[in-house]
Amino acid sequence: MKTRGGSKSVRHASETRSNAGLVRRTATRADLLDAVYGACPTLSRVQAREIFEMALDEITDALVQGEAVKLRSFGLFSVREKRERIGRNPRTGVEATIKSRRVLTFKPSPVLAACVNGVAPAPVDDQ
Repeated sequence: MKTRGGSKSVRHASETRSNAGLVRRTATRADLLDAVYGACPTLSRVQAREIFEMALDEITDALVQGEAVKLRSFGLFSVREKRERIGRNPRTGVEATIKSRRVLTFKPSPVLAACVNGVAPAPVDDQ
């Protein structure tokens, strides 16, 4: 796309700019579905989508029931109960009650953390 001041690149909706001006891409649901489809050439797109959706539904159902979901070499999703407490509006200083709620937490596995940091992951003992 050309503009008067020169050329302008087109950004995709899943791309964001960081403070350093670098464009970072966000992996979307469609990207993950394409990866499943690409990894299993014998499946149709419809079958790949069904498998992908079933996996996400199973994870969601387990979390809604309060169960932890542990994906080996990826991480642990869990639900934590937070109690009711008194909070403070940082702008005005006015106190307000924060109701009890459930929050979703994620703890990456050492393998995932090592990969993100560019370090060779430690060997996993299967015993």
